[in-house]
Formats: sequence, structure tokens, C-alpha cells
Amino acid sequence: MKVGVLASGNLGFQMLSKILPIHDVKFVLTDRNSQVIMTLCKANEIPYFTGNPRNGRGHAFVESIEVDVIVSINYLYMIEKDIIHHSNWLTFNVHGSLLPKYRGRTPHVWAIINNEKVTGITAHIIDEGCDTGAIISQIEVPIGLDETGAEILSKFELKYFDIILDVFKKISSGNTELVKQDEQRATYFGKRTPKDGRINWNWQKERIYNWVRAQAFPYPGAYTYVNNQQLIIDKVEECSHGYRWDTKNGTVLAVNPYIVVKTANGALQIEKSRLKVIVKTGDILI
Repeated sequence: MKVGVLASGNLGFQMLSKILPIHDVKFVLTDRNSQVIMTLCKANEIPYFTGNPRNGRGHAFVESIEVDVIVSINYLYMIEKDIIHHSNWLTFNVHGSLLPKYRGRTPHVWAIINNEKVTGITAHIIDEGCDTGAIISQIEVPIGLDETGAEILSKFELKYFDIILDVFKKISSGNTELVKQDEQRATYFGKRTPKDGRINWNWQKERIYNWVRAQAFPYPGAYTYVNNQQLIIDKVEECSHGYRWDTKNGTVLAVNPYIVVKTANGALQIEKSRLKVIVKTGDILI
């Protein structure tokens, strides 16, 4: 099968490495930061394009290269119909959620933040919307009570190739059954940046717990400020420390052996953080 691959990051690199031995990869589209993908393409003499493919740039690169299937894996850019319709048979994406829930960017992070117990991977047709195309295949992935965003992504890495293989097998056998997404069940979440990680201590402790673990190291991290210094937090746990109901949320209740902070419905102790910041009992985290 002649395949075009759209891929970014380590996940894209891992999947491209596994596709190469079983199919004839004719081209790769990637981003300028994915050096490992570019190096792999050079080593295997695969034509590759870097940067934003929109406004005809990507299509101009691939238009003379015939492929049966195009697969998108962790690719940073949305593509336009010129590339979508370039494949002879099918153009599909592998998305890290159980569509139609969690369309958009970093869906596994949002799933943890929202206290989901299950996430998953969906292979779907690429259309001109954002993760709106018909579903080809899905795999469920459980979310452990203490798992981080990075740990869920590691679980995805073990499953992504299974779903890619499943789609290739369905295409080869002519048994590609498409399931239209239910728009009434669809949810969408936007791109996250490091500055979006700020903790609101007025939230309930359960949301703060999920907020922190979803973004824990090696991700940029959830953060707060104390005495004008940024404190990046990687792990919190509920604790039984007492407090007055009218104490301001974000107040430091204790500092030894852990920093303990009041929230809207209980106390949390900070078990892992980055940088050494001096914190005293009575300080306010904001």
C-alpha cells in the first residue's frame, strides 16, 4: 500500500517508524521542530515537507506523488481539502479521545482535568471540520486515579499502532465500515499553552487534584504564585488538616513536612513541586 504520513513529535516518529517496514511511505509532512522525523525521512530517502501546509503549500509538494492512503498522527496542522482528497482511497486521522467527545487539542489532558475515568483513541476520516469525520475504529483506554497526562500519552503510544493496523487491514479487505459522529454528544476543547496552567484555589480540591496531575512533569505544569514567585506543582494529595470555614482559599495552613493549602472544600498538601520557593504558614497562594 502506498502511504502518505502526516506526523509530529515523538508519537508521530514512533508510529512512522512502525509503518515504514510494512508499507511504502511515499511522503511525510511534519513540523520544523520534529527533527527526529526529518532525520528518519533522510535515512530512508523519503520526501518530506516541513511547516504549515495550508494555502496550497503542502499540496504543491505532494501533488505529483500518488498514494492510496494518507494517515495523520499527532500532526500539528489542520489540512485543507486539496490534501484531504489527494489519496486514492482514504485520508484518516488518529485522535486521542473517544470521539465525538473531546474534539480539539490535548484531549487526554482535558479528560483528566474533567475527572473522566476512560479515554481512548479514535481513527476517523479527515474532513474539513475539526475531528468531525466518520469513525473507522476506536480503542478504550482507562484513566487511573493517579495517572498523569504524560502517563496516559505513554499508554496511547502502546495502542496507536494497533488502531493504525486495524484501519489498514479494513482498507485492504474492503471492510471499512464508517460510523457517523453524533453531533449532540460532541464536545470541543481548545489548545492549551503553559500560561493556561494557573491554579484557582477557589476550585474544589478534586478539580485542583486533577488539574495538577493532568499537567505534571514533563508537561509545563500547574502553577501558582506566592510572594510574587511562581511555584510549579507536580503532585498534590488530599489531607485531613483542619481549617476555619472563613479562611481565604489559597491560604497556607502548614509547611512541615508538606505545604498544606486550603481550598473551597478541604485541604491539599503539595508533595512535589519545582523550584525552591520560601513559603510560610499564613501566606496566600494566588
